[in-house]
Amino acid sequence: MDEPALIAAAKGGDREAFNKLVVHYQSLAYNVAYRVLGNGDAAADATQDAFLSAYRAIPRFRGGSFRAWLLRIVTNACYDQLRVQKRRPTISLDEGSGLDWQESSQDPGERPEAYVERQELGQIIQRGFDTLPPTQRVVVVLADIQGLHYSEIAATVGISLGTVKSRLNRGRRRLRDFLAEHAELLPARYRLHGGAGGIGGLASLFPDWSADWVAIELLRRGVGRYD
Repeated sequence: MDEPALIAAAKGGDREAFNKLVVHYQSLAYNVAYRVLGNGDAAADATQDAFLSAYRAIPRFRGGSFRAWLLRIVTNACYDQLRVQKRRPTISLDEGSGLDWQESSQDPGERPEAYVERQELGQIIQRGFDTLPPTQRVVVVLADIQGLHYSEIAATVGISLGTVKSRLNRGRRRLRDFLAEHAELLPARYRLHGGAGGIGGLASLFPDWSADWVAIELLRRGVGRYD
């Protein structure tokens, strides 16, 4: 894909060129929105709103990272959706997440029990994401799920590098604490097995990283991700 040429054409009003950009970025946009919002319908609405806003705004695009520019529009659409969700009644964790869970594809070589376990783990990790303040949630998703560099996150969200690092560290710690506090909801082999602190099964998978990073790595590997 010749992205600069498509952007130039789209800025000139070429709808087909813009549609090609949509096709290229729609999976990224939806995955970010889903992880931030935790709800398939809300993520789809935010993604659609973001692309409509991008179409209207692209004549004013001044260059630089188009991905960062687009993701900033996506994250703003997510914040709008979160404000809508905030006005709705909440559901306690014991009653269920109330999320519109969708099944990710099963690897042909994956055992059925491993697939079920992966889905269960994806659900509890997403619940952990939902406990993060939106500003932390966005940074964690962009950094640890989508793999954006800190500088690109700063440009996307409109904050300093120091703020990116601070929000990322706090978000990871909160996710770790959530998983430790609700270990009984994890698949059996990821639960605490005695000792103080940490998440036994998770930490044993990636001993070089803290438990919060382990959860992020599992998401990056495809726990509940939709392409």
